[in-house]
Amino acid sequence: MSSYKDLLAQREHLDKQIKEAVAREKADGIAKAKVIIEQYSLSASDLFNRKTGVKSGVSKVAPKYRNPSTGDTWTGRGKAPKWIDGKDRSSYLI
Repeated sequence: MSSYKDLLAQREHLDKQIKEAVAREKADGIAKAKVIIEQYSLSASDLFNRKTGVKSGVSKVAPKYRNPSTGDTWTGRGKAPKWIDGKDRSSYLI
């Protein structure tokens, strides 16, 4: 059976190996990504500014209801606006 000090030394050795493996695999991943970026002439906007309607983790939802007199819209999410609150919503559907 291993002693406490032996186990601590093993853990220290394993921690060092883990850090080295992470650094090596990260470098490999970066190198592969660079090859693909150069191969397809990608830019940062190609990778990170996708035009999916998502900004900062908030997705854009199409409006579901429209006020015919003002043109105001509401998605049906969150608190209902005053112009539709308490009324039959079927007549406001888009």
